[in-house]
Amino acid sequence: MYSAQDTFGRHCKSVRRKKNKEWPFCADVTAIDFGTTYSGYAFSMRHEFKTDPLKIHANQAWNSGGRALLSLKTPTCLLLNDKKELDSFGYEAENKYADIVMDDEQDNYYYFHRFKMNLHNNKKITSHMVLEDIRGKSVPAIEVFGLSIKALVTHLTDILDKQGTGMDKSEIQWVLTVPAIWTDAAKQFMRKSAVKAGIPEDSLKIALEPEAASIFCQYLPTKKLHGADEGFTMTEPGAKYMVVDLGGGTADITVHEKLSNGQLKELCRAAGNDCGGTSVDGRFFQMLVKIFGGPLMKKIKDDDPSAYLDLFREFETVKRTITPEKDSKVNITIPYASLDTHCNNILGENLADVLGSSPYSKQIAVRGDKMRVDADVMKALFKPTIDNIISLMKEILQNKAASDVSQLLLVGGFSECILIQDAVKRNFKSKKVIIPEEAGLSVLKGAVLFGHRPEYVRSRVMRFSYAFNLGSWIAENRPHLKRSRVVRYNNGLYSCIVKYEFLDNENKHAQVLFSLTKRTSGVSNFKPVLSFRFFLVYKRNRAEDVEPGCSNIPGDNCHASYFEEKAYFSCGLAEGRLQIYHKDIKITLPAHVEAMKGNGINVSEVWSSGISCKKEKKAKKCSQRVADDF
Repeated sequence: MYSAQDTFGRHCKSVRRKKNKEWPFCADVTAIDFGTTYSGYAFSMRHEFKTDPLKIHANQAWNSGGRALLSLKTPTCLLLNDKKELDSFGYEAENKYADIVMDDEQDNYYYFHRFKMNLHNNKKITSHMVLEDIRGKSVPAIEVFGLSIKALVTHLTDILDKQGTGMDKSEIQWVLTVPAIWTDAAKQFMRKSAVKAGIPEDSLKIALEPEAASIFCQYLPTKKLHGADEGFTMTEPGAKYMVVDLGGGTADITVHEKLSNGQLKELCRAAGNDCGGTSVDGRFFQMLVKIFGGPLMKKIKDDDPSAYLDLFREFETVKRTITPEKDSKVNITIPYASLDTHCNNILGENLADVLGSSPYSKQIAVRGDKMRVDADVMKALFKPTIDNIISLMKEILQNKAASDVSQLLLVGGFSECILIQDAVKRNFKSKKVIIPEEAGLSVLKGAVLFGHRPEYVRSRVMRFSYAFNLGSWIAENRPHLKRSRVVRYNNGLYSCIVKYEFLDNENKHAQVLFSLTKRTSGVSNFKPVLSFRFFLVYKRNRAEDVEPGCSNIPGDNCHASYFEEKAYFSCGLAEGRLQIYHKDIKITLPAHVEAMKGNGINVSEVWSSGISCKKEKKAKKCSQRVADDF
């Protein structure tokens, strides 16, 4: 028997608001922010959200065992045993792997870190792809991501039990964050990983990271938004602002408009690339390679991970403190004994002599366990990344839809970097730059709010055209059909199934969906199979050249001699969702996207799973409510 589900999730109830509209109040919400460098979770109970939406609980107990004793997030690191089973995650995995290497037992384990970027860089994501650990040993990617999410889920449920929150774990609405710039295949891979981790598919929502952060800042009081002084309008109807989400791996940038009904509207398609905080770490590593040589750095990374961890944990702390005005030396605590030993063993010189003969001999010195680096050298590590971010922002602001943006919202952990804040202010002097107090937690806490209010973003700019084979289905809302593009494939007619609001040549707005009707004869206990050919059109002017993907969608048992079915497909959510109406029963299916097999070049297959049914007293009114919500 299928569980009850409406448009917004499995366990939603509604409360009345003005003009007979309804906002859903969902069950208790838990969000997981799965990041490139750090991950974490937060939760909020329904009764708390009603009275104080910002009463969001984040875990305080991640213990690094180092200088920063407690942390709100933990490193995205996974340790598996020789049977490829979960051993540990986060700080525990980092520290334990360092001990394992000291005991020379690393061949019996698999260690992964910063592996999320594989989904950003890989253009052919499938369920069968594999990842290599730090020593080159392979494990299925779905296992690595699934076990990592499972570790976070287990840690959370243990905390809930210890705190006695009374939260019913079977009634939790789960939210998982993903970058907006990712492909649909990458986002769907994360959904599959979460389901593999034990999260019920019909209790899971995908939140786009810049959207989650934007929602969080809409709830924050002005006093907690740095830069929100005179002229601050971001929360007022009609306000347009750019969201710049700077995380560990990527920069994810979009533009939002605050609507009169309190919701948000995306004005520009999300854009970005891999210019997050790890790109600076990469240049720091390359600087060390120039000083000590590649073989020595590889030796430390592979055989002395404790020293390697200490060095980069220190750099993570130091790089947040560098200011544009700083012109003195930057002190970095280093594992001196380890580095000196490796220098003698591999290079035949002590650490001081190696530094003295390096390209940085006049800019870097060692005093005890401190490496003293010229401020200009440290700033130079940031420059390519900052230039890339500024270039992306300027490119988006040239978009017609973003021409009157007056406010720039910086969120994400990397946005706390003072050098970045200064560069944005210098390059966009006519714009107001706003930074929330908890910039590093804005995505995580915003994802919790999204779980309570998944309709907060009313419409999004589509990245692709969604199309299908009409077959024996009849388009009801013909005005919508006239506005959509029609393409042909062989002898079949394919048509876009959403209405486009053309903002410019690049940005198409998916807001209004149109319905299809199919009349069918049936008998008692007849199980209909509703067959659609869905596909994505990647090239605007070459849609006729693509091959379609096909999806067979099984419905619930029907007990009628005659019935009428209606199908709705919506791209207004972060994920597509197909709704089929049979009499007073609505079947809701998340539409998933995966790379298509075969020779399809410009197409991905859209398929469906996770069927649920709900009785609707008045199907027509319900269908209109669904249309209104997008």
